[in-house]
Amino acid sequence: MTATMDRPSTPSTGSGYVTVASRARDWAASSPDVVAMRDKDFGIWQEKTWGQLWEDVLDAAHALLDTGVSVGDVVSIHSEDRPEWIILDLATVAIRGITTGLYPTNPMAEVVYLVNDSGAAVHLAEDQEQVDKLLDAEADAFPSVKKILYVEPRGVRNYDDDRLEFWDAFMERGRAHRAANEGAVEALMGQADAEDVMTLVYTSGTTGPPKGAMLTNANADFAIEKIVRAPNRTADGMAPGPQDQVLTYLPLCHVAERIFSTWTMVGTGCVLNFAESIETVQVNLREVQPTLFFAVPRIWEKIHATVLIKMADATRFKKLIGAGAMRLATFIGRERVNNGGLHTLKSRIAYAIGDPLVFRALKERIGLRRCRWAGSGAAAIAPEVLEFFMGLGIPVYELYGMTENAAVATLNFHGRVKLGTVGEPYPDIGLRLDEETGEIQTKHDGVFKGYWKKPQATADTFTEDGWLKTGDVGEWVDGTHLKIIDRIKHIIITSGGKNISPSEIENSLKASPYVKEAMVIGDGRKYITALIGIENDTVGNWALRREITYTTYRDLSEKPEVIALIQDIVNQTNEKFSRVEGIKKFRMIPKELDHEDGELTATQKIKRSAMADMFSDLVEDMY
Repeated sequence: MTATMDRPSTPSTGSGYVTVASRARDWAASSPDVVAMRDKDFGIWQEKTWGQLWEDVLDAAHALLDTGVSVGDVVSIHSEDRPEWIILDLATVAIRGITTGLYPTNPMAEVVYLVNDSGAAVHLAEDQEQVDKLLDAEADAFPSVKKILYVEPRGVRNYDDDRLEFWDAFMERGRAHRAANEGAVEALMGQADAEDVMTLVYTSGTTGPPKGAMLTNANADFAIEKIVRAPNRTADGMAPGPQDQVLTYLPLCHVAERIFSTWTMVGTGCVLNFAESIETVQVNLREVQPTLFFAVPRIWEKIHATVLIKMADATRFKKLIGAGAMRLATFIGRERVNNGGLHTLKSRIAYAIGDPLVFRALKERIGLRRCRWAGSGAAAIAPEVLEFFMGLGIPVYELYGMTENAAVATLNFHGRVKLGTVGEPYPDIGLRLDEETGEIQTKHDGVFKGYWKKPQATADTFTEDGWLKTGDVGEWVDGTHLKIIDRIKHIIITSGGKNISPSEIENSLKASPYVKEAMVIGDGRKYITALIGIENDTVGNWALRREITYTTYRDLSEKPEVIALIQDIVNQTNEKFSRVEGIKKFRMIPKELDHEDGELTATQKIKRSAMADMFSDLVEDMY
């Protein structure tokens, strides 16, 4: 399936090409007193209007100019999601600089690599923990860094390094520079070009050192037009706008969160609400009740598991009501699944009964009562989880994309949902499957400029006729919807020559609220096995209700009763697949996986080679 398209008609001369910064400026001009973002300070939500936000962006941009940042220079940001992240991001783009973000969990070795590979001139380190990752490195480890900004002064005030500067002092310096150089930022914005690189988004590094994907102003503009403003996206048909509330909580250095928070905010004028931390997401969801919400599968699985835990802990009477509600939700979900996501007459009647009695209060508790569109992406998700939310009346649509194509590939559009697929290609883009390998390839104006300082890696990721190679294997369902089989590099070929997709089996296992991690093994082997990690909270609650005592995560995972519980889940999964795809043996992962220990990427994806090395004794024991 291929198509051609024209570049969006956006000015590229005179007033400058449209950028995320110019979009923010335009909102400030047209709606200066409208709220743009909210964050919590000492337990109270504080509001910032578009007018105030743009004043902060201008001050930060002038401070960057005063620091010596020029066109094409890189500014790196190592912080949790907070207003300063977005202010510095927009300020950098405004002066035609390049922003790159680091994950808050990046250990020192990765910080050294990322800051030096990008050649960052200014680095924002949120607090003492992140500042120490720079200052504890070897002397002269960061030759390009002129200034290290910090937002939280506790523990940093007495540090002796000339590069350190408190955020407030940085902004004050910007105001002074602005007064003396009026119009300097606006002049640079007027020179913005479509092909200016505006951000480096580093890959997860599952197969080697992370690579900086260069996304341009044109790429960002294309993503905003295709994803954020996608037609037929919501049941009510209403385009996203200032009336919408968004909760941001995933790392802003990830392309998906950047699109669904920063780019959605500047593209539609919606209100951006900052979660206090990843641990408080469910609390903040209940407070904000967002109308638009994006989550990776791990979050949807966690919400799903939490609902089941709460129901299991309820009184007998509430358990009976809850069990009835879940049966009703299952019926509604299946009816809608079989009808493209739309209600049938039967499901509409069932929902009219269940919503006022149970679903409405449950959605309020989850924090998604007002949600009119929710997305799941960045990894595969079990169809059973989406069916659960669909039954409750929470419209979750799976979508697909990657950093290198600005996440523009496919979406399950409203009324045309096919569960188990990632939807249809966006209108007027090029998307095809390689005839020999089945690899998904894209070609459109969202495709990135290349990898930072890596021309060979850039060349290797394109076909001879200029199509981006995604590295994902797919197949068409009914000729319209795309199903992801797996990453090419993850396909298992057994010793008998059978090709097996591990992710499908893993996602089936993780559909259980008791399974957090699963890694299927079998490449070159006679049969399929798995390493399985339990969901500590859910299994712990299950054990306590059965008076099974335990001390640590490892102790819990080794309990015979827990192993039997997981065996039942494995047996249920095996029933869904052919005999050769069935899991013959499994072993329990003895610890919770962690990014800093090298078992997970910063996006919480399993590093298969690292896992195979770390738990090689468990793997060999199964063979």
